[in-house]
Amino acid sequence: MEFIVWILHLLVAATVVGLVLLQHGKGADMGAAFGSGSSGSLFGATGSANFLSRTTAVMATAFFLTSLGLTYFSTQKHVAAQPVAQPAQPVAPVPAPQPAGEVDKSGAIPK
Repeated sequence: MEFIVWILHLLVAATVVGLVLLQHGKGADMGAAFGSGSSGSLFGATGSANFLSRTTAVMATAFFLTSLGLTYFSTQKHVAAQPVAQPAQPVAPVPAPQPAGEVDKSGAIPK
């Protein structure tokens, strides 16, 4: 799921960059007054500004939401897919056998 949000986030970011570059600056209206021909555009004289502005706002909202989603994913602790094995119980040490013919602490010779 996180991978899908990453891909969507990158696509939305590229779309926002493209939409911002397509929009006219505030100084572009002065050029239209002197006959630059922008009034004959695909969306009409003011249609492109409204369409691009609204689309940019929608994409900016989507970018914000995907950013929040990625933040959520980064704060979650990843749970291991397989259960963790429990450590083995400690085994009591076994006393070493006495070699034959040697004297133990009591002084008796073992048989």
